[in-house]
Amino acid sequence: MLRHRLALTIVVALLIGGIAGASAQLDTILKGGGIAFLISRFGPEINKAINSVTKTPNDDPEYGTKVVPVISVGDGKEAGAVQVMGPRAAVNKVQAVAQFETKFRPLNMRLRGLVPISSRNVKEIRRVPGVGISGLLDVKI
Repeated sequence: MLRHRLALTIVVALLIGGIAGASAQLDTILKGGGIAFLISRFGPEINKAINSVTKTPNDDPEYGTKVVPVISVGDGKEAGAVQVMGPRAAVNKVQAVAQFETKFRPLNMRLRGLVPISSRNVKEIRRVPGVGISGLLDVKI
């Protein structure tokens, strides 16, 4: 439980505070590196914390969840993290979620697509069918 709180505290600190005193470019690099570190180090704990809040079982042999980075298509920056869910075999294939953004001018809307993919390389996007997004951790870069 302490690890869950520590992971969530770090995520909240990154989401709210950013890195004080850093230049805009350094801030972007540090946040991206911070996201990568958080997911690699605390991903399973963050996943369990989200599952606890949403009352999602952690031990279903056929169904699973996992926290992975969100990678912006175009610049390849890590822009946050999401929890994916679906059949365990499919979830195990997910390495990241590709984020696509565009504007829909007639209605002045921003459209954002989040696609679970089997690689962290946005140049090799291969959707993992049957997997959806169940939680979002967002960092403004």
